[in-house]
Amino acid sequence: MEAITELAIEPVHTDFLPINGMDYVELFVGNALQSAHYFQNAFGFQPLAMAGLETGLTDRESYVVIQDKIRLVFTSPLHGGTSIGEHIDRHGDGVQVIALWVDDATSAYQQTTRRGASSFLKPVTEQDEHGQVVRSGIHTYGDTVHIFVERRDYSGVFLPGFIEWKPAHIPTTTGLRYIDHMVGNVGWNEMNKWVKFYEDVMGFTTMVSFDDKDISTEYTALMSKVMSNGNGRIKFPINEPAEGKKKSQVEEYLHFYGGPGVQHIAVNTDHIIETVRTLRERGVEFLQVPASYYDDLSERVGQIDEEIRALRELGILVDRDEEGYLLQIFTKPIMPRPTLFFEIIQRKGARSFGKGNFKALFEAIEREQMLRGTL
Repeated sequence: MEAITELAIEPVHTDFLPINGMDYVELFVGNALQSAHYFQNAFGFQPLAMAGLETGLTDRESYVVIQDKIRLVFTSPLHGGTSIGEHIDRHGDGVQVIALWVDDATSAYQQTTRRGASSFLKPVTEQDEHGQVVRSGIHTYGDTVHIFVERRDYSGVFLPGFIEWKPAHIPTTTGLRYIDHMVGNVGWNEMNKWVKFYEDVMGFTTMVSFDDKDISTEYTALMSKVMSNGNGRIKFPINEPAEGKKKSQVEEYLHFYGGPGVQHIAVNTDHIIETVRTLRERGVEFLQVPASYYDDLSERVGQIDEEIRALRELGILVDRDEEGYLLQIFTKPIMPRPTLFFEIIQRKGARSFGKGNFKALFEAIEREQMLRGTL
């Protein structure tokens, strides 16, 4: 009995970096105001806050939009010779900050830098009449950074230094709820390096992995591992190129982005048919798979609630795992360079990432690459 008791009281693993969720995603862009308007009019985001000359900033301006739990920040430089402008010159418009909501930004910084992370922002307390926010940050792949945000003592609209932004024109929302996952593209033979970074530095675990046999077509291939934090609220798939006959989508991304970075942001909806139909009406363009994809859909995925006719009309993909099924669709690149795009996803029990759709999806991407002359 004593031996059994000893085995039963093994120490429980503790999450040294508890994360409550995604706080915001900041994109460096050539024109913050125009980008914010695009995401309002096309994707249904609502205006939230702004900062710039009106609030005392002299080097940049930022506009913040929100839809349910998703906050996007668009930031542009106000003059030449800034680090923001250099980032845009290297990468074009794209994600620079993935901000994570934590209870203790100082502890998050200490825990990650102690484990080998390179410091981006030492813990700093920012205050205004609405309270205070503590932020800190570390570097990750490429020029991407993670900012840890502690906001329990703050009641303002976004962050200290921001004021409410209330334009006259406010389009309706489109049913987007939260960020499901964010995908990073890294260079040749770098996937395992960054998998180890998320394991060792941030305490993430590998949720699922795909090799070039899972993700390949006649011409191109890539490999991917999905990293997840302790409570499963943060999921970061990491992609790297694999050998193929022609240039893969990851290679195209690395070429035009000028190195590793965020490839796509997957956003959740509870009603994907209505959401996608609205997005299409507002001008959002999606990748299209051949109509034949739907011919044997019922045999491949089993019984689903949605009408296949509607899925075929909109180009929505379906995949099933042991726990349920998911529906997903991918936009074309939304920036001037063929880099960042969005995924719209609805989960009906499934926790996977659409492995059964990889071939059809990648062939659709290759058709776009052929049109661009980059395959």
